[in-house]
Amino acid sequence: QVQLVESGGGLVQAGGSLRLSCAASGRTFSSYHMGWFRQAPEKERRFVAHISRRGSTTYDTDSVKGRFTISRDNAKNTVYLQMNSLEPEDTTVYYCAAQSRGYASTRSRDYDYWGQGTQVTVSS
Repeated sequence: QVQLVESGGGLVQAGGSLRLSCAASGRTFSSYHMGWFRQAPEKERRFVAHISRRGSTTYDTDSVKGRFTISRDNAKNTVYLQMNSLEPEDTTVYYCAAQSRGYASTRSRDYDYWGQGTQVTVSS
């Protein structure tokens, strides 16, 4: 079992940057695909980015538009989401997730473990 703890959220002005971190427990972090999702109130959880076990990455290009970068440090059991050029529309709760099987997915239902979420608020 994996426990995930996000950090790094907060309040930032439009155009600013934040780096989210997700620390994972356990010794098998490198065996998981890791993803970032976000969810606004009363809306579905939406894919933002994922990074596979081998380090390949995929983004929701419509929303991210080259502004976000996902990375992982297996030695630290941590996955990151660097968010630049933030917009008020990016305001929501961000979740990291771990997927144990199959190919790295963009669907939330394919992920096995979730963090508690971290709030990002972008002021205009």
